Amino acid sequence: MLLRLLMEILESFKSSNAGRAIVFVYGTLKPGEANYQIYCAGKVLAERRAIAFGRLFSLPAGYPAMTSGNCPVHGFLLSFADIAILDDLDRLEDYQRERPCHENEYDRQLIPTFSPDGRSLGLAWVYLMNLDRVSDRGGVLLADGWWEKSK
Repeated sequence: MLLRLLMEILESFKSSNAGRAIVFVYGTLKPGEANYQIYCAGKVLAERRAIAFGRLFSLPAGYPAMTSGNCPVHGFLLSFADIAILDDLDRLEDYQRERPCHENEYDRQLIPTFSPDGRSLGLAWVYLMNLDRVSDRGGVLLADGWWEKSK
């Protein structure tokens, strides 16, 4: 029953966003950060502040990682006209659908997102890292759920 409900939600998301991609970003793809200019500038239809739930870590390599969890993570929802943007973002995040999860740097998943005042904004794609991988890379928890290059 639960699996069927999840499949219905996923199909509804796909049909209501046909051809478009909505991505929750919390790190270098946020407006003003380095990878926004490279991957997003000129391609974003809309951007808005958003919250998703997980845990956010700063990695010594100079970028963040979000894991599953129940803490607010602050970022942006970016809407793209062309779902093909996911191919570019998958390469950036070292994610390949065909590969076993443990071989990917990040895993792309659909998650619920919310406005800063708690209203549902629907599902969005996000790149999550496995907690063991975060630990192996020396991740430091960001208790406020916000990452900036200078942190």
